Amino acid sequence: MDTKILVQEKYGAAARHVKENSAAACCNPAFSCCDPITTNLYDEAEKSGLPVTAVLASLGCGNPTALIELKPGETVLDLGSGGGIDVLLSARRVGPTGKAYGLDMTDDMLALARENQRQAEVENVEFLKGEIEHIPLADASVDVVISNCVINLSADKDRVLREAFRVLRPGGRFAVSDVVARGEVPAEVRRSMELWVGCIAGALEETEYMAKLEKAGFSGIAVEPTRVYSVEDARTFLQDAGVDVDAIAPLAEGKLMSAFVRATKPAAPCCGTKCNCN
Repeated sequence: MDTKILVQEKYGAAARHVKENSAAACCNPAFSCCDPITTNLYDEAEKSGLPVTAVLASLGCGNPTALIELKPGETVLDLGSGGGIDVLLSARRVGPTGKAYGLDMTDDMLALARENQRQAEVENVEFLKGEIEHIPLADASVDVVISNCVINLSADKDRVLREAFRVLRPGGRFAVSDVVARGEVPAEVRRSMELWVGCIAGALEETEYMAKLEKAGFSGIAVEPTRVYSVEDARTFLQDAGVDVDAIAPLAEGKLMSAFVRATKPAAPCCGTKCNCN
């Protein structure tokens, strides 16, 4: 099945599950992504005042809004915004003079995000329908691009990174949480771990991720681990799936992680005595 169709189906199911079971546990049975990847990412102060469905629909692997400094008046774009939690948190930080965009291709998630925005009574937010490979915003129109465990799902990551670079203003920041591989991950380990967390299927090796960012034009590139996954984290799930956990544990340990990936679009070169052109 086409990757985009698969992602739409899974995330659409997640949105519907959250809307229908907002008082239930956070993990959607349609997903393999559960604790410790998607839980305990936001503190109580951050969650305060947000609709419960925004919190429950968070299926990311990090908290990019806590790791990047957002300034009042800035414009932020969240790639693959889902239920909207990172957009709503960004809107708080940039204040009424700033703006936060959320981009998602799944109708059910967009509907959920817009309802969460309505309940949160946040005005400086706009949710857009579209693909992260084709961002429906003008060149140099945002100050910060964030994303939470979504870029790894794309089959054309080079295009995503070029698009992020395009919409950023000179000096703009790229700040995403993503699943990243550290070193070579044997194929049998990837297959086994994908039973637990399907979103690692497209995870880049960290040096490859950095190389792709550099190729897209970024500088100041860094990959900072935030959570390193072990097979022990998924022992029960994998055993239930018939996987020999003890056999793959030595091969998988420390190989897959959530990471904060940051980079900067270089500032425009000075073009005059006042250096005020873009």
